[in-house]
Amino acid sequence: MEQREEQEFAEYFAARRDAVRRTAFMLCGDWHRADDLAQTAFVALHRKWHKIRDRGALDAYVRRTLVRAMIDETRRPWRRERSVDELPEVAHPNGSGDATVGDSVATRSALLDGLRRVPPRQRAVLVLRFLEGLDVAATAEALKCSEGTVKSQTARGLTALRDVLGDALDDLRSAS
Repeated sequence: MEQREEQEFAEYFAARRDAVRRTAFMLCGDWHRADDLAQTAFVALHRKWHKIRDRGALDAYVRRTLVRAMIDETRRPWRRERSVDELPEVAHPNGSGDATVGDSVATRSALLDGLRRVPPRQRAVLVLRFLEGLDVAATAEALKCSEGTVKSQTARGLTALRDVLGDALDDLRSAS
């Protein structure tokens, strides 16, 4: 790769690495795995960089690579048994807790735990649609599937997430 292309890639990487890492985390629920998935996506992009003519499609390419890597990883036998990591309890610096912040953290924790329990393809659709803000067509393009598949996976994923979150949300409401 020539010097100019290397510089363009480095600039794109610097601008997008945090966003790609956050998306990967929402897909897998683990920061270490998210780092690995983001690295996989950027390595794949780097390999194809000189062939990519439409620089406007870079985000879509990285997103698609990220989702495929996550789905492929969940198919590996050693990933089928999942352990749920517990979040460490963090004390408020001055000893008092803010109920709003605590509720927000508990809700986020419940959502992330719920996403971990949704099947990988459905999780990918939910993350792309609702956390990345893609519409049905863009999600279908990112996943290389039909819009109907995106709609059905969204419906199934939301149902699965509601089922998983039902108990967790009830627990949150009773704790408040």
